[in-house]
Amino acid sequence: MQILDGKQLAQTVLTEIAQEVALMTAAGNRAPHLSAVLVGDDPASQAYVRNKIRSCAQAGFQSSLVTLPSDVTQEELLDVVRELNTNTGVDGFIVQLPLPKYIDNQEITLAIAPEKDVDGFTPANYGRMALGLPCYLPATPYGIMVMLQRYGIDTAGKHCVVVGRSHIVGAPISIMLAQKGNPGDCTVTLAHSRTQDLAAMTRQADILIAAIGKAHFITAEMVKDGVVVIDVGINRIEDASAKSGSRLVGDVDFEGVAAKASAMTPVPGGVGPLTVAALMLNTLDAARKNRSV
Repeated sequence: MQILDGKQLAQTVLTEIAQEVALMTAAGNRAPHLSAVLVGDDPASQAYVRNKIRSCAQAGFQSSLVTLPSDVTQEELLDVVRELNTNTGVDGFIVQLPLPKYIDNQEITLAIAPEKDVDGFTPANYGRMALGLPCYLPATPYGIMVMLQRYGIDTAGKHCVVVGRSHIVGAPISIMLAQKGNPGDCTVTLAHSRTQDLAAMTRQADILIAAIGKAHFITAEMVKDGVVVIDVGINRIEDASAKSGSRLVGDVDFEGVAAKASAMTPVPGGVGPLTVAALMLNTLDAARKNRSV
């Protein structure tokens, strides 16, 4: 079985980006600038943002962090979004999720200018993605597409089953893989928690993308021999043998499914690093567009 090493591939992508940024700055242009907005002190969110800032440094980007207290009002957060929308020194920005429950996520997303939306979540970018038009692709699906392309996974005419229908991963990757191109040209089934006889559906998959958010949900009995498995899940489970008392696992039972898969992503070290690399690719694209204005 081939391990689809997202960590190694992400480093390759970041190195390629850094080379282009070096040419950009040598020509007298400023480096691309990515900003992140972090609300509250959630440890996981802080870790994600630190990882993104570290990747910015590797790519030669400028980065900035706007930290806000957990009791920030919606209007105060909107003011920050509006300021970043008009800041010509920032090419793109993200608002790190999750936000406090009293914040209307949709209103925040709608307030982000599409040209700064390097997470690809605004209706303008999502709609252009669905139509196959140039846009900022949602970072995790974009990272999956980069992985499939760089590892030479044949997708044309294959049956891809996506388990999970979120607007962040499941729905957009199903659209992207059904479109013409490489990767693409798949016959796609979008399955979810209400799908009847889910195992019968997943056993048909040539390519299985698991993004349902349940630890070890996909087992060996649910896949066929030779399947390519992309595990998007990041779940923390108890593990007394680990120093922290817990460890990260995916939505797929790796040990069981690995015996049948032809290629598979690990967790951690699979899709996660490529999500960040895709965010860097979107930011680089935004910087290129700003240079051409």
